[in-house]
Amino acid sequence: MNDTASATKLGDRIRIPRTQARIGVARRDITPPTGIRAKNWGPADWERSEGAHRPFELTALAVVSADERPRVLLAVDGTWWRRVADEQGVRGAILDGLGLDPDQLMLSLSHTHAGAVLCAADAHLPGGELIPGYLEALAAAGIAAGREALESAVPGLIEWTTGRCTLAADRELDVDGRALVGYNPGAVADDTVTTGRLSVDGIVCATLVNYACHPTTLAWQSREVSPDYVGAMREIVESATDAPCLFVQGASGELAPREQYTGDVAIADRHGRSLGHAVLAALDALPAPGEELTLDGVVESGAPLAIWTGRAAAGGEEAGSSLTSVELPLRDLPTLDELAEEWKDIDPRSREERLGRARNLRDGYIDGPTVQHPIWAWRLGDAVIVGHPGEAYSRLQTTLRRRFPETPIVVMNLTNGPGFVYLPTRDAYDRGAYQAWQTPLAPGALDLLEEHAVAVVADLLDR
Repeated sequence: MNDTASATKLGDRIRIPRTQARIGVARRDITPPTGIRAKNWGPADWERSEGAHRPFELTALAVVSADERPRVLLAVDGTWWRRVADEQGVRGAILDGLGLDPDQLMLSLSHTHAGAVLCAADAHLPGGELIPGYLEALAAAGIAAGREALESAVPGLIEWTTGRCTLAADRELDVDGRALVGYNPGAVADDTVTTGRLSVDGIVCATLVNYACHPTTLAWQSREVSPDYVGAMREIVESATDAPCLFVQGASGELAPREQYTGDVAIADRHGRSLGHAVLAALDALPAPGEELTLDGVVESGAPLAIWTGRAAAGGEEAGSSLTSVELPLRDLPTLDELAEEWKDIDPRSREERLGRARNLRDGYIDGPTVQHPIWAWRLGDAVIVGHPGEAYSRLQTTLRRRFPETPIVVMNLTNGPGFVYLPTRDAYDRGAYQAWQTPLAPGALDLLEEHAVAVVADLLDR
């Protein structure tokens, strides 16, 4: 006997998780100028960009819930922060410009590896002279878009759903005992696409997409800046919905496309179309904005037909914010001189890239035997958004979704700062994975982050 069917009765509804609040959306073009430093790969024998494959966008989502505390999410096409000072400079300027407290703003980078270098300390290098001005422009765009989104916010709705996309694959491959960063056909990857449909008066006004997959399609062979697969995904969704699409990167520490490290922008666009169609499939499975399917009655035909009809629904007004930190352990870190000795036999360009990253990761984050790793969390009606600055493995998001199966949870890596470090699983350390020797954090840091995030979400839902 089907227990679910036997428990269903006339009047029952298929619940659509929702956020009911005043919402506003605004966008600014942040395409890096031609000639800016865009050397993000060790093998690159060039340093300045020579054009743009697709535009870079900064899109602001303002949500003003029943508690009247505005919250602003900035979805930004960008690489990654290399220094705490740069992240604090940009986010600090936006906080001041919008008059927000630190818990009211999340700035989330898409993590394209084909973008401008976001490091003012590289100003002396070719193309680096354009970086300080670009960071100022990024802050100005965040202020302008954030202010417009806040000022234009009107009563609306975010309805949450999930879909599936096979773009993301595990990227931890063992070949002859050596841990490589590339497609591992023997592993299973989290393929969840979390989507929010924003509407005002029944008209779709934006789409929020949360997916975990490194934008590493394009690598050192391409001399144009590019949002990678995010650009074509956005084009597909926006063409179908006639509304802006915001992308936020998920917990993708070990996830990337199967086909990557290329200079062929057609492959990046193909990847984007794959994700875009998955988003549209998820959206098309929703009823009309503001409605839930209700079991209205039975029509007798050749068979008794259950009639599900869209009916207006309410709810989703709860709100809350949390800004906390979790203490994480550090592993025994080699000095920079020791790293230079360890890497002395690899290509000089790649060696300098590794050393520079190691130097920047430590500055402003490590001050003692442990570190304080920040976590932002918002409750927006029936949904929760969690952001942190590191690159956690996908287990962070699968753990949260498993613990709170009735709650849509958006999990964002590369959000705010400091702490632009990998948080791998324990077995990644055992395998000698790149992410494990790149990070200054000790094995078990991901476990502690997960435990803390679970407690944060539980507290928000219990308030």
